Amino acid sequence: MIFNKDTAKKTAEVLLQINAIKLSPKDPFTWASGWKSPIYCDNRIILSFPPIRNYIRETMGKHIESQYGKPDVIAGVATGAIGIGMLVAEYLGLPFVYVRPEAKAHGRKNQIEGFIESGQNVVVVEDLISTGKSSLNAVRALREAKVNVKGMVAIFSYGFAIADENFKEENVTLHTLSNYENLLEQALDTKYITEDQLKTLSDWNANPSEWNAF
Repeated sequence: MIFNKDTAKKTAEVLLQINAIKLSPKDPFTWASGWKSPIYCDNRIILSFPPIRNYIRETMGKHIESQYGKPDVIAGVATGAIGIGMLVAEYLGLPFVYVRPEAKAHGRKNQIEGFIESGQNVVVVEDLISTGKSSLNAVRALREAKVNVKGMVAIFSYGFAIADENFKEENVTLHTLSNYENLLEQALDTKYITEDQLKTLSDWNANPSEWNAF
């Protein structure tokens, strides 16, 4: 769920401004999964724009404190959320760790990089939620380290029903700064898309795995 409507619309606006999110209903992208998609989101671009970077850092930090209180540690999900997670941790004056998709095969064989102790309260920071599988993989690694995962905060979610189911199954609370629904509202309000394009984008979101642009 989003934190609030104002944050969701403002975040959608800045992501569109810097092309962190691109909407292309007539010339769809192909995801790694093979899905055809009229949207592509790369929130790492945020790091290259200091005013937007600072907005995301401060907004996410304030919402984390308001929703969860001040945790002991911020954990970023590698690799997309390492930069943003570290900025949020710095803003809150907290330690930071990041979680790899799997443990390294060499050296100390860490999956969690950084110092963390059993029993600490952690909020996980993610850049983007699609199905939620990789994000929840990080949560499982943290729980195996016997820390208390208070919840996850992400910049943006595609709003897929499968993600809601996955987070519910793992009993993880998810809040996002913005989501697909509010992105489309903002894009239409600012004439970034037309009413016809809105229908195409909505149709894709309802059934992304089988959607065809033509």
